[in-house]
Amino acid sequence: MPAGVCGCCGPLRPRYKRLVDNIFPEDPKDGLSKSDMEKLTFYAVSAPEKLDRIGAYLAERLSRDVVRHRYGYVVIAMEALDQLLMACHSQSIKPFVESFLHMVAKLLESREPDLQVLGTNSFVKFANIEEDTPSYHRRYDFFVSQFSAMCHSTHDDPETRTRIRVAGIKGLQGVVRKTVNDELQAIIWEPQHMDKLIPSMLFNMQDAEDLDRAGHPSTPPVSVSGGVEGGVEGEENPAALAESCFRELLGRAAYGNMNNAVRPVLVHLDNHRLWDPNEFAVSCFRIIMYSIQAQHSHHVIQQVLGHLDAHNRNTPRVRAGIVQVLLETVAIAAKGSVGPTVLEVFNTLLKHLRMSVDFELGDVSRRNSNSSGSSARPKESEERIVQNAIIQTIGFFGGNLPDYQRAEVMMFIMGKIPVYGTPCHTLDTVKIGQHGTKRIQSMLLSSLIMVTSGFKSKTMAGSLPTLFLDPLFSISLMEDSELRQLVLEILLNIIDRHDNRAKLRGIRVIANVAALKIKREKISKQDVVFMKKHGQQIYRHIFLGVKEEDNVHKNFELLFTTLAVLTIELANEDVVVDLIRLTIALQEMVLVNEENLSMVIRCGIMALVAAYLNFLSQMIANPPFCQHVNKVIELRTMDAPYLLPEHIFRDKCQLPDCLDPEDKMLYFQTADLAECLAGPGYNAERLSVPYIPQVTDEDRLTRRKSFVDTISLQVDFTPNSLPEKSQLVEEITFETLKKAIDTAGQEELEKEKRRQVIEKFQKAPFEEIAAHCESKANLLHDRLAQIFELTIRPPPSPSGTVCITSGHPQQQSVPVYEMKFPDLCVY
Repeated sequence: MPAGVCGCCGPLRPRYKRLVDNIFPEDPKDGLSKSDMEKLTFYAVSAPEKLDRIGAYLAERLSRDVVRHRYGYVVIAMEALDQLLMACHSQSIKPFVESFLHMVAKLLESREPDLQVLGTNSFVKFANIEEDTPSYHRRYDFFVSQFSAMCHSTHDDPETRTRIRVAGIKGLQGVVRKTVNDELQAIIWEPQHMDKLIPSMLFNMQDAEDLDRAGHPSTPPVSVSGGVEGGVEGEENPAALAESCFRELLGRAAYGNMNNAVRPVLVHLDNHRLWDPNEFAVSCFRIIMYSIQAQHSHHVIQQVLGHLDAHNRNTPRVRAGIVQVLLETVAIAAKGSVGPTVLEVFNTLLKHLRMSVDFELGDVSRRNSNSSGSSARPKESEERIVQNAIIQTIGFFGGNLPDYQRAEVMMFIMGKIPVYGTPCHTLDTVKIGQHGTKRIQSMLLSSLIMVTSGFKSKTMAGSLPTLFLDPLFSISLMEDSELRQLVLEILLNIIDRHDNRAKLRGIRVIANVAALKIKREKISKQDVVFMKKHGQQIYRHIFLGVKEEDNVHKNFELLFTTLAVLTIELANEDVVVDLIRLTIALQEMVLVNEENLSMVIRCGIMALVAAYLNFLSQMIANPPFCQHVNKVIELRTMDAPYLLPEHIFRDKCQLPDCLDPEDKMLYFQTADLAECLAGPGYNAERLSVPYIPQVTDEDRLTRRKSFVDTISLQVDFTPNSLPEKSQLVEEITFETLKKAIDTAGQEELEKEKRRQVIEKFQKAPFEEIAAHCESKANLLHDRLAQIFELTIRPPPSPSGTVCITSGHPQQQSVPVYEMKFPDLCVY
């Protein structure tokens, strides 16, 4: 019998082929024959070595049916493959899987949506099977590409398009589940695969049409041949499914794979211009930050920072969108951020803040040169959006850091604040000018307010070190009321450790301080030492800040609150006396009016003094002190209401022509206050020592007009050592003025002499410079030799010295009055 006849004769065919053929009915509508499928399954389990042949034969039949468009038999073949996969888990399943994946690929390559969905469902079932051993040669590159293409389906029918996209997302999810746990399949995290996976998910997450169809389920479509029953349900939402897959992928990302997973997100947002508006970008990074492991969060922050650097020349709204995304990431990761990432964030943000100011000033100057000042407003407002976003990010990130890191961030930001006209290693104030410097100062101080908000430190020395306090107070001397307000806000955030500031809001004469229920603790020893070291510096800057001519109502409110919080948090008996001296000095300064202050400022200072002394008297619970303060306030209420905060800070307050210093009943008297405090604990005698603020170089560096060329020294005298009043006043005569002029001339001569020396060493020949230095060195050696001769040679003694004459020692005596002693030995 010829060999070809055996192939056509059923009884002579191999048993596995006969068992496979039996599962296919004559009419595909009848479906898979269950009894014959059970026989095939039993045979495959009993003879696992035949499983690869069964798979190859099924693949052959499926390929033939796909070409002939007999989709009913295709469905039956895939159902049989699925059941065989679920039943067989031995090592011999590997060759069978290759046949299975080949059949799935055939279905995905077809243009029929039903077949693509069918192949996807089979692949998802396969992906959920845990294999005993890893596969060494299996690759999923085709499936990643094909499923990603399905995720971007543009089919004309919306329902069919939704089904294909859902199938593609499920297929990608199956690839992820099958590969991420397989060490041999780490290739899935490579950029060529992530560049397909991530954008496919994001594309469906941002599709508004899918979101609108979320509440409108549709019926499952019917197969071309009536056999597709396992299709994807229409009520599934591609956006929600893509988000679930996106979260699962990020949750499985390891340390080395995080950058490859985040970079495609940034590229997708760039390509689709999703930074402005940036709602979708913000939601994406929220998903990322909540899905990844907490220890990997700094990778995401670094990626966004690098992306911001790459777009530093982009439009303001795009940069603002990236900064707002950074805000969302750092807000979630702030509690767990450690290491250099924190300072890297602030350094990058401050750099872009400076760049934004440069762009804004450059745009304004160009438009002014073109005589179109009105068109500069939109650009300026757009840069303001960037700047406000940066400030908000800095403040929010710093405000959510642990206290120990927040203190470092405060120091870091303070080191970046420039002072116009002074050298600064971080910002070149010469290029940006005074206006640009003020803008950066204001913005950085605003961010410091947010960073210090809610900051609680056990000791003031820890939260207000010298390196932080000195530059902060230097800015408080600026001739700009807004900057001084920001400085006081920062100071209050740090000092107010018991949240009493809200109870003291607004400047007013508080009738009953006890009703405010102020929280306070006994001042610690560390804080006592802090006030001894920095108290005079704090008083000085309050004194100088009070008498600024451009002070407004808010300045006085913040000054009152600062004095009150100082009293609550840091005031012991000595500090109370110092604060009273400060307020009396402010009152005397207003009455004398050497600064030629306006009447509004003078009355405002008087109202500040009254409000604070009223608060202080009730805080120290001294009845005589309270009576004196209340008496003055009552008299002012009747005769001079403009000296009280409730009246002077109104819009239509009638001001006096002058303040009469002789009407002493309207003012607080030092003698009366000293008498009231003449009790245990208070050194009332110090009240008689007038407070004089010490002026330093800060006034010159911060461009103040007042107190620049004068130097005054604050010294506390005891009453017994006080000189008479007539001795305290220096008489100014013609000789005094002449000496001052001569001194100025000497300073000019010294400057000219130094200039000549520098010029000589720069331009003179080397031989001349060497000779000059040699002559000076010789002179120095001669002087040293004379000194050594005087010190080494023993001085003459009254007892005499031994002198050898003619070989015989003789004793010579020297009278004391003839001895010559060195000058240092004479008293």
